Amino acid sequence: MHLLPAHTKIAALLCFVLVVVATPAQATWAFAVYAALLVVAVRASGVPFGYMGRRMVVEVPFVLFAVLMPFVAAGPRVHWGPLSLSEPGLLGARGLLVKGTLGVVASLLLASTTEPSDVVAGLDRLRLPHQLVEIMSFMVRYLEVVTGELARMKVARESRGFRPRSLGSWPVLASTAGALFIRSYERGERIHLAMVSRGYTGRLPVAHPLSASVAQWRLAATVPAAALVTFLVAVSR
Repeated sequence: MHLLPAHTKIAALLCFVLVVVATPAQATWAFAVYAALLVVAVRASGVPFGYMGRRMVVEVPFVLFAVLMPFVAAGPRVHWGPLSLSEPGLLGARGLLVKGTLGVVASLLLASTTEPSDVVAGLDRLRLPHQLVEIMSFMVRYLEVVTGELARMKVARESRGFRPRSLGSWPVLASTAGALFIRSYERGERIHLAMVSRGYTGRLPVAHPLSASVAQWRLAATVPAAALVTFLVAVSR
C-alpha cells in the first residue's frame, strides 16, 4: 500500500467516501462492513492502530455538531430521562458520526501511507486545476517555514515574560497572528519574484511523472469495489 502511486490511492479514497456518503443511514450492517474493510486495510498497511487513534482528534468538530443535532433539529420528539430529543436529529447524528468516522479513517490511512509531495503530484496526475495544485504545493513546501517562524515568535514572547493565562492575553496573541500573516505575505512575494526571475510561468515542472500499472489499479480498487458491492446490496433490499 505504501508503494502504490498516490493518484490511485486518491481515486480509491474518493470512490470509497462517495459510496459511504450515499449509503442510507438505516443500513447499519453496511457501515459495519465498511468499517471492517478499513480495519483490514489499516492492518495490511502496517500503520499502528494507536497512531490512527491519536489522529482521530480531527473529528472532534463533527462529533460536537452531531451531539447538538438531536437538541436543535425539528420533528417528532422522544424523551430520554429529562431530555427531549428529535428523532430525525438522532438519525442524522448517527449518520454523521458513522459516515464522518469512516471518512476520517480512510483519509488518515491515505495520509499515513503517502508523502505530502506525492499527494500533490497525484492530484496533478488526476487533472485537478493546476492553480489549486500549485497552492497546495507551496503550502506543503513552506508550512514548516511558517510554523518555525511562529515557534520563534512564541520564544520571543516568553523571553519577555508573557504567559497567556487570561482573556487579557488575546490582544497580544492577535498581534502575533497579524505579524505572522504580514511576514508570510512578504516572504511569499520575495519567493514569487525569485521564481519569476528564474523562469517560473505559473506551473512547476514534474521531475518524475507518476504512472500506475493495471495490477496497481486493481489493488487500489479492492476496498472501494467491495464497498460498492455492499452498497448495491444495501439499496436493493
